[in-house]
Amino acid sequence: MKYTQLGRTGLKVSRLVLGTMNFGPQTDEADSHAIMDAALDAGINIFDTANVYGWGENKGRTEKIIGSWFAKGGDRRDKVVLATKVYGNMAADGDAWPNHDKLSALNIRRAVDASLKRLGTDYIDLYQFHHVDRNTPFEEIWQAIDVLVQQGKILYVGSSNFPGYKIAQANEIAARRGGTIGLVSEQCLYNLAERHAEMEVIPAAQEYGLGVIPWSPLHGGLLGGVIKKEVEGGRRASGRAADTLANPAARAQIQAYEDLLDKHGIEPGEAALAWLLTRPGVTGPIVGPRTGEQLESALRAVELELPEEVLAGLEEIFPGPGPSPEAFAW
Repeated sequence: MKYTQLGRTGLKVSRLVLGTMNFGPQTDEADSHAIMDAALDAGINIFDTANVYGWGENKGRTEKIIGSWFAKGGDRRDKVVLATKVYGNMAADGDAWPNHDKLSALNIRRAVDASLKRLGTDYIDLYQFHHVDRNTPFEEIWQAIDVLVQQGKILYVGSSNFPGYKIAQANEIAARRGGTIGLVSEQCLYNLAERHAEMEVIPAAQEYGLGVIPWSPLHGGLLGGVIKKEVEGGRRASGRAADTLANPAARAQIQAYEDLLDKHGIEPGEAALAWLLTRPGVTGPIVGPRTGEQLESALRAVELELPEEVLAGLEEIFPGPGPSPEAFAW
């Protein structure tokens, strides 16, 4: 496994981030534990979750699965950089009581304590804002975070799904307050098929020293060889991938992508991850394996060096917006 610093911090993290969103809803507890063991054995040291994972009446289930894995001992907790998130409505019926969601100081304090209990630990390494809260000023948010850092309950803070201007606003206010390091990471939707983050989010993250952690690196399976699987195995695409393939032009684009990689004997999913690892500002993509085999495929991507011909071909098939700010103007 290869490692890098998380943004401007001294924290060393692996170039792959283990995503746990499937733990509970799609992967049972025993298999989830096996995947976490395999990830740790392979050198992945940063695990990402959220308080809402488990979804519906099972919100919080994923954190509990991670907590039961930590409870097995063997230095599991000490070896893991634990990242979770706050923002979502935690009511099972979806009808949150006032102040039981978003980023008020009251809910942040409540949510941290609840996550710590489910995770069976006394601190969270990276506490992330899952979304922008338009109704809570950053002065209030940072005041709440400062208290939690002083209490030893959290160490670093990151954002998720923030636009560039909110990254700037958050860290400028943190700097004016003094005594807080501000945001150190940003989780954003970023992959070959979705490169809007290159216009503002990634430039802002680089300017302020945030590590970029892309989520959905395979764009809902679209970049994982979906057409080949459909033809050879009769496995039809679903969700975001199916919606995209319904468009003839988009299907032709994905076919060109798969043809390029087939020519070079490279698995599409591994190429999509390897491409992200070449992008400026990227700490590491989040991989969310449902099985051990999917984890093994993701691990191969870390060692995969894409030939220049392939990189040029990918750029031609999936052109980005261009450098910022030029992309906005000409």
